[in-house]
Amino acid sequence: MSGDIARDSAEGSSRSSVSHRNQPQSPPLSRYESQKRRDWNTFGQYLKNQRPPVALSQCNCNHVLEFLRYLDQFGKTKVHLHGCVFFGQPDPPAPCTCPLRQAWGSLDALIGRLRAAYDEHGGSPETNPFGNGAIRVYLREVRDCQAKARGIPYRKKKKKKTQIKPNVDDPMPSSNQQPSSQLAT
Repeated sequence: MSGDIARDSAEGSSRSSVSHRNQPQSPPLSRYESQKRRDWNTFGQYLKNQRPPVALSQCNCNHVLEFLRYLDQFGKTKVHLHGCVFFGQPDPPAPCTCPLRQAWGSLDALIGRLRAAYDEHGGSPETNPFGNGAIRVYLREVRDCQAKARGIPYRKKKKKKTQIKPNVDDPMPSSNQQPSSQLAT
């Protein structure tokens, strides 16, 4: 009997591979595109599971904020509470009972992907709930709270200034450089 199951599954897999040969193969999705699709499906499922279910067309920034708070229960980042003896310490010496939360960077990236997915699924930028100011305020508050709890202030990375280096092979020096023959005098 187990031979029949193996034969049936082998036949099924060969049948499915035959049907895929006739269809044009699209290139595999990038890691970003796969994650964006997974995030979009997760958010859609979250809306369907609401009581009553929420249609995507009825979704607003409050639903997005509730979704972000819901995701906190699956977080892996220890965020010390104000009453914790380790509050403000970057590397606490012992464990504590403070909750695990979603890291700010993860939430920020998630919102970016969902914002792009919303646009790709036909939503207009003006009604995009992921681009709402309330979402930006919430993310800023999460960032600041987590930075204080860890004792590490958040500093926005400054863009590096690119310096134009002179090309050694360039036969014509630029106007602000002196030719090497004039430097020797």
